[in-house]
Amino acid sequence: MPVRERSELLALARAQHGCVTAAQLAAAGVGRRAIGSSLATGGLRRIHRAIYVVGPVEAPHARAMAALLAVGPHAVLSHHTAAAHYALVSEPTAIDVSTTARGARPRQGVHVHHTSRLPHGDVRLYHRLPLTSPERTLVDLAATLSGNALQRLVEEAQVRRLVTRATLTAAVARHRDRPGVRALRAALSDHAPSLTRSEAERRLLELVRAAGLPAPRTNVRIGPYEVDFFWPDHRLVVEVDGYAFHSGRAAFERDRIRDADLQNRGLRVLRVTWHQLATAVPAVVARLATALA
Repeated sequence: MPVRERSELLALARAQHGCVTAAQLAAAGVGRRAIGSSLATGGLRRIHRAIYVVGPVEAPHARAMAALLAVGPHAVLSHHTAAAHYALVSEPTAIDVSTTARGARPRQGVHVHHTSRLPHGDVRLYHRLPLTSPERTLVDLAATLSGNALQRLVEEAQVRRLVTRATLTAAVARHRDRPGVRALRAALSDHAPSLTRSEAERRLLELVRAAGLPAPRTNVRIGPYEVDFFWPDHRLVVEVDGYAFHSGRAAFERDRIRDADLQNRGLRVLRVTWHQLATAVPAVVARLATALA
């Protein structure tokens, strides 16, 4: 491949997580013979029909980008794939893509969801990848999840500040004719469990009550932060760490900065994890009782 063609190819690939289409290669002056030669030598690898990855190593988002390119220009990541990007669920095996284009066909490892409407407000960008907004993602998943699973997902999205009750209610109103919206509306009803705490937070609150400890205030704003539990008379804050939200170095650093700021305000901060609530209930209760003594 000539130097000029190779330079254009690499620039194009960098903008698309290492992926290019056959049409893009042709527009950049890379013909069929050059494509065939690159496939033979490993310079290109075919992921889908007419969709290639440049080089031997895939970028972290290459498969998602390839799925979008394969489905077409109106495609966005959606459903479980979008939820995984928001760290609400684990990464699915197949990639979910939604499109308003008629005739878009599924590819191997790609689920194609056809939709009549995908307004700009329902789309976000994540590492240059278009995907459905958190609200639209929950609307889409509501048709496929059980009531309890949907409830947990809605709660986690709110705990992580991805959505609010108001933005979800507005999304339900916008998509009132879509399948699953009735289930999502039920999850938001006044009779549903509180949507301001995760399942882990509810479990901790139950432990506090069962142990006869003083009742805390929940989801209280202190300065720029909303804390999970607050005992004003004891100057005690307890935060419940869900794995998806609090894992990773960036989250670790963020939590430590937050804790230090709260401590500078004269507060004590305790953190309780999902794992501790599941496997070390007596120890959790003992820590709280000691802190509140």
